[in-house]
Order: sequence, then structure tokens, then C-alpha cells
Amino acid sequence: MNTRTDRAALIVVGVIALIVGGVFVGQGANVIQGSFMTGSRTWFGIGWVGVAIGLALVVFGVWPRRSSRKKD
Repeated sequence: MNTRTDRAALIVVGVIALIVGGVFVGQGANVIQGSFMTGSRTWFGIGWVGVAIGLALVVFGVWPRRSSRKKD
């Protein structure tokens, strides 16, 4: 996971998970109307899990990596 493409993929997937998790939280908290998920604590909890996973992926994608090569 040290290539630029791998890290970019982690960031993109993490941002998508953040957005989807945020929508789930909004629907579960009865902020976003119009779904069977509206007002459900289950979807509120699932949304926060999605947000946490997305945040972890984004942080992992942007965190600076140490080079595996030794500098002489």
C-alpha cells in the first residue's frame, strides 16, 4: 500500500464511506426524510460505523509512509 495509486484508492473509498455513513446517520437521526431508515437507531449506529471506517481509510491513505529503503 505504498504506491500513489493505492493511497489514492484508499482515500476515494474512505470519502465514499464517509458520505454514505453520513447519510445513514442523518436518516437514522430523522434529519433526512423519505426512507425506511428514517428515525431508526439501527441505521444511526450503522452510519457511525461507516463514518469511522471511512475516516480510518482516509487517514491511512494520507498518513506519511516511511521508505523501506535505508538511507546511507
